[in-house]
Amino acid sequence: MKKAVVFGASGFIGSVLTQELLKSSDYSEVTVVVRKKLKVEHPKLKMLIGDLESLPSLKQQIKADEVFIALGTTRKKMPNQDDYYKVDHDYPVLAAKIVKENGGKSVFLVTSVGADAESNAFYLSTKGKAEKDILALGFEHTHIFRPSMLLGEREEHRPMEKLLIPLWSVINPVFAGGLSVYRGIKGSDVAKAMVAAAGRPSERVKIYHWKEMQELLG
Repeated sequence: MKKAVVFGASGFIGSVLTQELLKSSDYSEVTVVVRKKLKVEHPKLKMLIGDLESLPSLKQQIKADEVFIALGTTRKKMPNQDDYYKVDHDYPVLAAKIVKENGGKSVFLVTSVGADAESNAFYLSTKGKAEKDILALGFEHTHIFRPSMLLGEREEHRPMEKLLIPLWSVINPVFAGGLSVYRGIKGSDVAKAMVAAAGRPSERVKIYHWKEMQELLG
């Protein structure tokens, strides 16, 4: 049985991801690193309170075979670009680095469709740089999930997304063939696809867009 650690366990994807890992018989222990205690209890759950600044002090407690990273913020929450970069790049990279140094073998990272370190768009370049730097760590397996619009109900209030989600659901079928990467997907389905990927052998580096995630979901 494996051990997993989750970063972003309180978020839209991470909360479902944590529950799926706890339900899975493949895992004996699931560690979550969160800023404040979750209202979740489970015999396999190990909860650590921490953030980017305190993460190095938790290093000896963050030991797992696999690390799942579903961290992210919004420009509304983090209008300062430097702060935004810390959450969407520095934190994921440091989290992966610590797990790798402690013997971790696989990393599962959520970024975004269009992620590209060379992009002129700050959001996409930040995601792309996070991918690039985590790839450079040399895990035995690196799984990168690039969803487009995330569908489903969030606890967090995001008025713009509330307007876009119904529209995206209608136009989803238009995104066919090579455009399928832009199809919207439920946040819960991204989480389930990540857990499914962990149970299947794969090449050293695997990137999942809408089509590949749907294949994992069967």
